[in-house]
Amino acid sequence: MKLKKSLGLIVVLLIFGYLFIPKIIKRVQNDTTVSSNRTIKPGYTSLDFIRLNGEAKKVPEFLFLNQDSLYISNEDYLGKVYVAEFFFSRCPTICPIMNKNMKVLYDRFGNQENFAIASFTIDPTHDTPSVLKKYAEGYVDKAASWNFLTGEKASVYRLANEGFNIFASINPAVAGGFEHQGYFALIDKNGYIRSRRDDFGNPIVYYMGIDQEEVEEQGVDQLLVDIEQLLNEK
Repeated sequence: MKLKKSLGLIVVLLIFGYLFIPKIIKRVQNDTTVSSNRTIKPGYTSLDFIRLNGEAKKVPEFLFLNQDSLYISNEDYLGKVYVAEFFFSRCPTICPIMNKNMKVLYDRFGNQENFAIASFTIDPTHDTPSVLKKYAEGYVDKAASWNFLTGEKASVYRLANEGFNIFASINPAVAGGFEHQGYFALIDKNGYIRSRRDDFGNPIVYYMGIDQEEVEEQGVDQLLVDIEQLLNEK
């Protein structure tokens, strides 16, 4: 009798091992183990606030002219989810790629009243409203929710390097005469910078605005998901 019970237990264990252990190993290898937080819906990725000295980082005040010579401030973006970048119109390297990807976001969300884009030029001496107007026409016919912004040079660089901590500088030694990081910043309806987490649970802070080789999910792909999430956030 004991022998039959032992044989039965062995058979059950063998069946369990055959059916389920390979699946468990595969989940661990692919880092797809189920989270203990059952309140998170499938596909949901919580978006962090970017914190500095323990406080959520908010976009500082700014006031610039857009391509239509209209003054645009940070207050014009309150109540909207928006994406910000730093570029310049004569950029021969990463800017065309960044704005190609930005147009993907505009084509998806540009017709929504609570979505917008802010593109700040780091070459304001050359990039006047009229120059930016012509530049904007290369991407959209009528960019009601996409502002190409220019202003006093010191204010632009202070906003980039201190307000967003996205590096930008004048450098005659590089192509185009300016260098900057190809990042997109995601800002929520209350003006706070937000981001998803990486595979280690840390906020990525900014989204890559240029295409990366051998990367399955590009920054623009991440933003398509995360913008939608913020638009639906109460």
